[in-house]
This record gives sequence, C-alpha cells and structure tokens, in this order.
Amino acid sequence: MSIGAGIVLFAIGAVLTFALNVEVGWINLDMVGYILMGAGVVIFLVGIVLLMRRRRSETVSRTAVDPAAGEQVTRHSSSATDGAAGL
Repeated sequence: MSIGAGIVLFAIGAVLTFALNVEVGWINLDMVGYILMGAGVVIFLVGIVLLMRRRRSETVSRTAVDPAAGEQVTRHSSSATDGAAGL
C-alpha cells in the first residue's frame, strides 16, 4: 500500500509543479509540488524496504534419537515469515 501511495504523491506533486500554471497569492504551488514529490519518493523507498524485510524465511533442523529403534532422526522445517499482520 505504501508503494502505491508514494507513486500517487509523486504524480500529484509532478502535476502541481510542471503541469499547473495557476498563480495563487497565499501558497507557492511549485514548492508544494516539490514537497509532495519528495514525500512520494521517501514513502516509495520505505515501502520497498518493508517489502524486502517481509520476504524472509527460516529453516530449523532438529536432531533426536528415536527411542524405539535407537537411530538418530533429523527433521527439517521451513517457515516463511509474513509481516503483513502488523501493517
């Protein structure tokens, strides 16, 4: 969601900066556009970092002795973490 929000903020800022030719006395629309474009880039980068952070997987190996056969048994389990629950 943050990647899309970053793209939207960047697009709105670009429209305000480059496509809109309106003079408003109490606000500088070019500066607002540059601020929105900067915020969009920051939010986009944060979204990419969070996306990379969620893609981790974990592998656990356990070794035990089977009491009936007396043999060593190794079990492998893998789990992928999905950090979407907190977002």
